Amino acid sequence: MEILDWEVGQFSTSCRFRNVEDDVVWVFTGVYGPFSREERKCLWEEIGAIRGIWEEPWCLRGDFNIILSQSERSRQRRITSAMRRFAQIIDDLGLVDLPLQGGLFTWSGGLNNQSWARLNRFLATPSWLDQFNSVFKRRLPRTTSDHFPVYLRVGMVVRGNASYRLATTLKEIKQNLKIWNRKVFGRLECNKVAVLRQVEFWDLMERERSLTEEEIVCKKEAKEGYAKWVSMEETHWRQLSRELWLRKWDRNTGYFHRMTTAHRRVNSLDRIKKNGVWLSKEQELKQINQQEAELLELPFSETEVHAALMDMNGDKAPRPDGFTVAFWQSCWDS
Repeated sequence: MEILDWEVGQFSTSCRFRNVEDDVVWVFTGVYGPFSREERKCLWEEIGAIRGIWEEPWCLRGDFNIILSQSERSRQRRITSAMRRFAQIIDDLGLVDLPLQGGLFTWSGGLNNQSWARLNRFLATPSWLDQFNSVFKRRLPRTTSDHFPVYLRVGMVVRGNASYRLATTLKEIKQNLKIWNRKVFGRLECNKVAVLRQVEFWDLMERERSLTEEEIVCKKEAKEGYAKWVSMEETHWRQLSRELWLRKWDRNTGYFHRMTTAHRRVNSLDRIKKNGVWLSKEQELKQINQQEAELLELPFSETEVHAALMDMNGDKAPRPDGFTVAFWQSCWDS
């Protein structure tokens, strides 16, 4: 990676990079936000000036010392003008606030560390996110600082037309899902037992004394974690049963023919309801007119296909491409 240019401001440092292997140029800005209203105004002017100088894909990272919403700070009961201004700056510059995994907050302090806030974050333009694959932001454990380290991992740079980039991205997602599946689903029972012990621990502590606000948050997270593992275990066994069924179908020709015959029996049509009257005899069924017959033979419309897809259970067994019904339901409009 080669540095092409840089700008140093009062509250930020920006560098313009070029990737040596593919000549992609992009911008990174490190920020340390001030506390006062006037100084924060200077920070927003600095960031806006950087966008005015360089138009390449852009990523910002730092301690902004301001939150975006009430949920990002403990005991935050109202939306302040500073929060509104921060949200407006992000919107005006076309930035995306990357979701944080591993925890809700990035800082804690005050008396007995009872104050929590999300002050550190990564922001990026959509063009920067398009340049890099599988962007992942996670909070790491802290040792001495009152701030949690925030780690950003990016995958390989993808080139080509839109369909090629999508195919490449889906392949990498599939590999990451396999790794995630081994780490998470492979230890479902252990994870469920571990988080249940946490719930029991906080229950015992609550019997002896009142929990602090931080401990109440930990207990709530433990309960939510247990509910998550139980739900995932149920989904795992449901999908596993379908997977075994598919394997048996695929490998046993006799089983395949028996199931096909059974389906034919189940799917047989011995009567039909027309205008509230059941028709079962052949001569009665012939009462369907030509227009109705033509309607039955029309190809399925996109609206009908969409309605049928949305009515299906999201955890239905995946197709040969490996993606479940839930994936296509959530990505239909994409």
